[in-house]
Amino acid sequence: MAQMSEVKVPDIGDFTDVPVIEVLVVAGATVAVDDPLIVLESDKATMEVPSPAAGVVGEVAVKAGDTVTMGDLILTLSANGAAPQTPAPVVEPAPTVSSPAADAAPAPVAAAPAPTPPASDAVYAGPAARRLARERGIALGEVTGTGPKGRITKQDVAAFAPGSRGPRGPAVAGLPAWPTVDHASFGEIEVVELTRIQRLAGPALTRNWVTIPHVTQFDEADITDLEAFRKQTNETHAKDGVKLTMVSLLLKACASALREFPNVNSSLEGDTLVRKRYFHLGFAADTPQGLLVPVIRDVDKKGLLEIARELTELSTAARDGKLSREQMTGGTFTISSLGGIGGTAFTPIINAPEVAILGVSRSAMKPVWNGSEFAPRLMLPLSLSYDHRVIDGATAARFTTHLAGLLAAPLQMLL
Repeated sequence: MAQMSEVKVPDIGDFTDVPVIEVLVVAGATVAVDDPLIVLESDKATMEVPSPAAGVVGEVAVKAGDTVTMGDLILTLSANGAAPQTPAPVVEPAPTVSSPAADAAPAPVAAAPAPTPPASDAVYAGPAARRLARERGIALGEVTGTGPKGRITKQDVAAFAPGSRGPRGPAVAGLPAWPTVDHASFGEIEVVELTRIQRLAGPALTRNWVTIPHVTQFDEADITDLEAFRKQTNETHAKDGVKLTMVSLLLKACASALREFPNVNSSLEGDTLVRKRYFHLGFAADTPQGLLVPVIRDVDKKGLLEIARELTELSTAARDGKLSREQMTGGTFTISSLGGIGGTAFTPIINAPEVAILGVSRSAMKPVWNGSEFAPRLMLPLSLSYDHRVIDGATAARFTTHLAGLLAAPLQMLL
């Protein structure tokens, strides 16, 4: 007989009650090691749970719409690849009854009643459906459920016609409801679904913008010498297969500046401030599915080439959709660089629970007065958004001034 094993939800960090958005296997399916079994959707990312062994799937204990926590049973698996054996039920012989009714057809057995929705819940819908409805501003009462007993599934919410949705509730209590407009009545339109990453990031961005009092400090850094150093370093190490980018240098410079300004490398927890003595810096990565923020750990302890190599690896993993949970958590400060695209300044949104984020725009040659004449210098625009509950304007100005000084004199960041 095949040896059965249980496959349970692995360590998914501090997350609990994570929605199962997709079940990728059925009973009797054959799976190999690392084949995905289910897909989970947390507040930060979508995670596939892989099979720890090869075999044949027995009982599947979860379904789409369920929520799970670490240690919950996903399915049973016949680890040796043999089909699981289910013992036949033992049937007791029925007694002989000497009655005319004994020859009559047996009375039908009543089927077990189907589960009914909880009386306390006016709408019968699973967690995944409710979450998607909140993200899209859809009133669940207006959606027709196609699941058992009229249960509203995530697919029902996704298929809900944009023109038939009711007015969205206010984003903040006391504000008017979101306007309902029949856009098609004015001309031709195209309805495009948001990507999964956009749907996940939207509520968090709204929370951060509404609940954090943002202020943005703008400054410029003279990176003329830094750019020359970058080019020279790349020429020297051309055979090493690693390319030093401006973001790599910014990460190193920010780690040095954060050490001098510990409040910028902190988190606000109620009435206390948690200052981090480690420097795990995130960087915004532009991917086809939306914005992701991988994290490079211990930037202060790594050399420039090591940072550049890790930056390239994480950027590639982000574009390929292969970032792990560990590669996106634990950040203390974030850099969002739009220099490769354009612009002169912008106001990035703080990535809670961090208290600051640095925006970087495209560098440009400008005439700068050096005390006796105007000289052409390569200037880099900096935009520091900060939580005004933690950082005041003077601290923010000192931070960007110190950072600009590090970028203007590259050797200082190596001290």
